[in-house]
Amino acid sequence: PRHGHRPQEEEAAVERVLLWEKSWRPCPKARRRLQGCLAFVRRQLLRVGEDWYFLCALGVLMAMISFMTDLLVFRLFEAHRWLYQEIGDYPVLKYLSWTMYPVALAAFSTGFSQSITPHSAGSGVPELQTILTGVMLEDYLSIKNFGAKVVGLTCTLACGSTVFLGKVVSGAVMASHFAVRDYWRGFFAATCGAFMFRLLAVFNSEQETIMALFRTDLKLDFPFDLHETFFFLALGIVCGVVACAYLFCQRWLLGYVRENRFTARLLATDKPVYTVLVVLLLASITFPPSLGQFMASQLTMKEYLVSLFDNRTWGELARGAPPGGPGHLWHAWCHPSVSFFGTLAFFLLMKFWMLILATTLPLPAGYFMPIFVYGAALGRLAGETVAALFPEGITPGRPVVPGGYALAGAAAFSGAVTHSVSTALLACEATGHLAWALPITAAVLAANAVAQKWQPSFYAGTIIVKRLPYLPPIRSRHMASYRVRVEEFMSRQVLSLAKAAAFSEVLAALTAAPGATDFPVVESAESPTLVGTVSRAELVAFLQSHSDTGEKPAGTVGDDCAVEPVMLQLSPWTSLHQTHHLFELLKLQQLFVTRGGELVGTVTRAEVRQ
Repeated sequence: PRHGHRPQEEEAAVERVLLWEKSWRPCPKARRRLQGCLAFVRRQLLRVGEDWYFLCALGVLMAMISFMTDLLVFRLFEAHRWLYQEIGDYPVLKYLSWTMYPVALAAFSTGFSQSITPHSAGSGVPELQTILTGVMLEDYLSIKNFGAKVVGLTCTLACGSTVFLGKVVSGAVMASHFAVRDYWRGFFAATCGAFMFRLLAVFNSEQETIMALFRTDLKLDFPFDLHETFFFLALGIVCGVVACAYLFCQRWLLGYVRENRFTARLLATDKPVYTVLVVLLLASITFPPSLGQFMASQLTMKEYLVSLFDNRTWGELARGAPPGGPGHLWHAWCHPSVSFFGTLAFFLLMKFWMLILATTLPLPAGYFMPIFVYGAALGRLAGETVAALFPEGITPGRPVVPGGYALAGAAAFSGAVTHSVSTALLACEATGHLAWALPITAAVLAANAVAQKWQPSFYAGTIIVKRLPYLPPIRSRHMASYRVRVEEFMSRQVLSLAKAAAFSEVLAALTAAPGATDFPVVESAESPTLVGTVSRAELVAFLQSHSDTGEKPAGTVGDDCAVEPVMLQLSPWTSLHQTHHLFELLKLQQLFVTRGGELVGTVTRAEVRQ
């Protein structure tokens, strides 16, 4: 080539860099128009006033969608129940009507949601926890994912207790650090949504006025004996132990189905087929004339809770209460050849592994309500046992209320599985019984003390299996962990640019690090004092400004690019705990390490996580 002109290899490299940059941003004219329209809408919305209006609208909109989902699910479930009852005494037809209905709905839920977006499966809480730590998952919060989840979740819920999955997910383990300003905004939106949701139930003639979601008749004059606190603590410990077993088995099975050759191939290419096989197995087991008669399989999720929270003692009802009637859902737990102790125990044994298997299904679902119901059954069994041991009450004249134990068990087990203590408040609010707050809180604390000691939470375990880029907490509190310094795990290979870097150096840096968004700028290669950072967009614009001429440009990074100062830096002697807190609180992706102002290394989330 002639003197002063760039060689052909360098021009090809420039074209590759610019093409790579544009390949991620197709249709530039359409994108600019869309950005202009969005900016115009944003300006118009800001003229309305504070964002409280939009938070209220968000809560009301979510309440309306949730209520319509419940209404549609109720119609679909009633259609299934009608079909099963009207088909007559034909065992084969009854079996087909019981199994094929949920199989078809679950298969459609999987196929439809997965065809829209692969992110629609599961509850979404592990992914949202990852997003809240500062890692943005591509297209996860898109409107198409929301639509796929709504449609898929409706079909999943219509399967009923056959699949034993729910709608509700617990947001109490969602973020360990948050701004108080954002907390009150979320609380305001949730309050508007909850009020609207309960108001719609009144408008639909489901209730006469706004009341608790699962209203019970637990006695309030003397809710529990003080001596029963010991039994509530014991119940909490049992719930914690069972939760540890559940979390371990669920995490193992979730990893196994991803590694097994047969199931991994189905989940990779034929997800609806995997769903059909699993749901067919679950539906066959819950078939009422078969094993389903020993686990009250014909009840819905809400009917499960209403029957388990019953303030009456089933032992006394079984001896003298007439059958039938809407207030006699407890009859579903009775069997001519097995007592309700046997049906409760069989329910707990079977639903333990059935629920674990259901969590592997690639369809939209909530996992909080099933474990809430499971904990309620565990608490009901404990309460009925205490009532049988003390028929007159621990203090004579003050009988034991098994429904209170069911309420405590539901809060304790769900709290242990999700590593949350706010389930105690949730249980009291959902039933409207704050008088039971003390024993429920004691059970929840005991269960959490056991579960948090031995197992990660349900959502943290899912994050581990899915290998999401989540920053885990530092579990070790040993003194040696506080002596780990940044210099022991930082990356010393730092790609930096000098202030005097010209066209060729910028091109080499962009080519060497195609995924980097910011580059550190130093004074010079001989004196690597950190000056600031320059964005990738600035460097690409620097190349573009000189790519139209054949002459080699004389500009430099320091003269032609906007160098942003670095406000936060790490020292090689900063501890791991301090670094972890900074990344967690500020949602950081990278920090530079300096010694005496000179750049010596960098720490990313990958190094901290490792």
